[in-house]
Amino acid sequence: MINNNKLLKKNDFYNFLITFITIYQSIHSYKSTFFRVYFELFLYFCFGKIIGMSIKNKISIGIALLLTSYTFSQQKDRVFELDTVVISSSRIDIPFKENSRTILVITSKQIQQSAVTNIADLLQQVAGIDIRRRGVSGMQADLYIRGGSFDQTLLLIDGIKVEDPQTGHHTMNMALPIEVIERVEIIKGAAARIFGQNAFTGAINIVTKKDAANVNSVGIQGGSFGQKNGAITVGKNLKNSSIIAHASINSSDGYRHNTDFKNQNYFIKNTFNKNNTPIDFIGYFTERDFGANGFYASPTAINQYEETQSSLVGLSTTIKNNKLILKPRFYWKRNQDMYVFIRNNPSVYRNLHISNKIGAELNASYTSSVGVTGFGIDIAKVFLTSNNLGSRDRFMANLFLEHRFKLLNDKMDITPGVAVNYFSDFKFHAFPGVDIGYSLSDHFRVYANAGYTYRIPTYTDLFYSDPTTLGNANLNPEEAISEELGIKYTSAKIDFSMAVFNRNSNNLIDYVKANANDKWQATNIQDLNSLGIEFNGSFRYKVKDFTQNLSFGYTYLDENLASVKATFSRYSINSLKHHFTTTYRSQFFQNISQSIVYKFSERATGESYGIVDLMLSLKVNSFDVSLIGNNIFDTVYTETNLVPMPSSNFLIDLKYNF
Repeated sequence: MINNNKLLKKNDFYNFLITFITIYQSIHSYKSTFFRVYFELFLYFCFGKIIGMSIKNKISIGIALLLTSYTFSQQKDRVFELDTVVISSSRIDIPFKENSRTILVITSKQIQQSAVTNIADLLQQVAGIDIRRRGVSGMQADLYIRGGSFDQTLLLIDGIKVEDPQTGHHTMNMALPIEVIERVEIIKGAAARIFGQNAFTGAINIVTKKDAANVNSVGIQGGSFGQKNGAITVGKNLKNSSIIAHASINSSDGYRHNTDFKNQNYFIKNTFNKNNTPIDFIGYFTERDFGANGFYASPTAINQYEETQSSLVGLSTTIKNNKLILKPRFYWKRNQDMYVFIRNNPSVYRNLHISNKIGAELNASYTSSVGVTGFGIDIAKVFLTSNNLGSRDRFMANLFLEHRFKLLNDKMDITPGVAVNYFSDFKFHAFPGVDIGYSLSDHFRVYANAGYTYRIPTYTDLFYSDPTTLGNANLNPEEAISEELGIKYTSAKIDFSMAVFNRNSNNLIDYVKANANDKWQATNIQDLNSLGIEFNGSFRYKVKDFTQNLSFGYTYLDENLASVKATFSRYSINSLKHHFTTTYRSQFFQNISQSIVYKFSERATGESYGIVDLMLSLKVNSFDVSLIGNNIFDTVYTETNLVPMPSSNFLIDLKYNF
């Protein structure tokens, strides 16, 4: 049984030491790798003793450093895969290397090599992204970027915005199975000018696979806590069309009382007329039924239960001529959420919410002698039926315009733009902003961006009521001005980026209370300044013919909360102050590969913990066998709401590719 009250000791120094040594290794080299490794391990063990680091964390850091040191002694050339990637989440199609924002891309190959089975666990490996989970398999997970709340982060699927008007708690309900994902685009910083409201601190766009070749597989999994998973993915390229379909079922007995679950996922993607003007159709349905022991109420509420259903249907195409690109899109998104306070007695307390969103958008770009102009419109209607929130509806419209100038022999680009939103219940708001970039060389780029961002309250913020929580119909929208300055370096062997960012927020919505026994009240806290710095790097080399990869990320966030009289805060004041991640993907033999992931988190409250995950994979002809281990050193920790996370657990994955 996990000790819910145990907290690991604070160790700010440890975080900076990791960052310093990692960067130091990238720019400096000793003659003896062997000496360097063990000298650094000695430092960590010594300093670990001083700051009270547990032996488990010492061992995990030692492993991470050993791998890091080995990596820098072995780098060789490799083709840079992201050179050809065009960021599809932008209004204007911009190659990855030319973008003037902090954007990270996780490819399908990297997903396959990661020690994860779901998108929530994958995003946890990215510094600056705070996935606050409640249990295994991403069962209930909230998405935060750079200290923002789960309501301030937008999720897109093939460019379709799948936010829910009820609450951001449902954002990750729409996370697709990893088998159908081509790549994940992570946009950090204010993105309201590009996507409208909800992209307050960032956005994540999941791009699904188009090529139906080499997707056919059937797999089964089994492991700790009675986990039993099964999945099948099939695809076929025809003369003028293609189809990809996926079905999976995931279940578990639970890692403690009332944490069992059963998930179903069904996905289809059809591409028609692909030899001329391709038309893409996607359909997705997922159902999650799970015990929610202490997930939302106090830790003593051990018999909670929840069922969610999420559906998405989308139709899109791209029409091109020499200068004009048109991207029309139509979609329908539905979410259903049923929550009961006592699983076997729903009559005590039960909530049922059903939301629907119907939308259409047209994104366009025109290329002229003075640059590329992006423009378009996005309209949507949302409907909500709820026994707690009432019957609600809202009309939304978003108009945008931006232009990308290229100057100084195309070395500099300046992209000013503005988006104007209309909400039937909050009227008009504008989001101006500008991106500036300068290419110092083919590999090195500096950039800056600034913009105004905005978020209207969810229906839960406005109207929710239960014995512990109250909404507030008088809430004002959240507002912020965000700035960012960064550098990027990309080459065949190394990718590196550093960004300094600042966000001055007003009227942030949080649930607060003055006394422990009071109800949580949705409130506009007056002011929050968020200042941070972020590093990301990826290093590639070959051992014989096998590609090895080491990636790392570090985010430091300093939040200055002012003019808040409340003693307790549910969301805004518990951000990740320090967040360090490193992943080492390696292969030394023809059919065997391995990945090891280390994640360190320290929250504003002082709670800190380090987690090590690993994966070992064996490929024999058409069969893939993987062993996935999570939290292998059995760290005791929580991510949100005092819900204890699972102890060390393992999963065996058997997949047949046909």
